[in-house]
Amino acid sequence: QLQLVESGGGLVQTGGSLILSCAASGRTFSSYSMGWFRQAPGSEREFVAAISKNGGRTTYANSVKGRFTISRDNAKNTVYLQINSLKPEDTAVYYCAAKMKLYGLTLADYDHWGQGTQVTVSS
Repeated sequence: QLQLVESGGGLVQTGGSLILSCAASGRTFSSYSMGWFRQAPGSEREFVAAISKNGGRTTYANSVKGRFTISRDNAKNTVYLQINSLKPEDTAVYYCAAKMKLYGLTLADYDHWGQGTQVTVSS
């Protein structure tokens, strides 16, 4: 199975920026659409952003639109999440996920998940 490992989380001040990375194993990375989800304390895991297999199409949750940018480098088997203008409500564990499906952005649509990386935004 595909293995995903997130990195890049940490403590950041409000208004700051952060880049999260998700490294994938294997040679079939380009066969997967990729997504980022997050889970805040006491909340359900929610969709953040998604990117198509070749990087040509991206989708964002309304709460992060204009501040977050998802990208991928298939040669490096890596997907990124550039986070700008961080807010305290962005505090969460961020997970990357992969799917073979062409459609769907729910938890159930994704087949593989990373372990998560903590993002904490201080006031």
